[in-house]
Amino acid sequence: MVKIEVETHLDKFREFIILATCRSFIPDELYRDKDVFPERETGVGPIYVEAEDKVTVKKIGEISFVKAVNVLGVIYESKSGNTKLKWRQIRDKFGKLNGEASGNSLVNLITAGIINKSYVEKVLNIQKSSNENGSPNTDDTGSNKPK
Repeated sequence: MVKIEVETHLDKFREFIILATCRSFIPDELYRDKDVFPERETGVGPIYVEAEDKVTVKKIGEISFVKAVNVLGVIYESKSGNTKLKWRQIRDKFGKLNGEASGNSLVNLITAGIINKSYVEKVLNIQKSSNENGSPNTDDTGSNKPK
């Protein structure tokens, strides 16, 4: 698992969720509409969009596609439970993404443009250093994130 703590645009996190869950079957018109998000009921691998207003526009299998207005937050958990990410609005469609990601999810985060390979290398080096020293490597703020 790799700890994720970055600021990112909502459209990029939406792209990550689509890559991770439904890219092979999302209808093109829903994919092109940046206000439409996949959701999955609570249970194994829930995906939840918190917004001022949202309406379900289509359901395919276990995925509901919702049109959301003013998204405040998005919670994503993979079916395996190895990835748990939360996006919280800071301003408009810009927000902070926190959580832990598996190797598979790292590939999708890179593909979506949320992180790059150097970010992953920095985080892995920090985690390796923490494991070797027995204590977390923190920056001046006391947070456990890459410098």
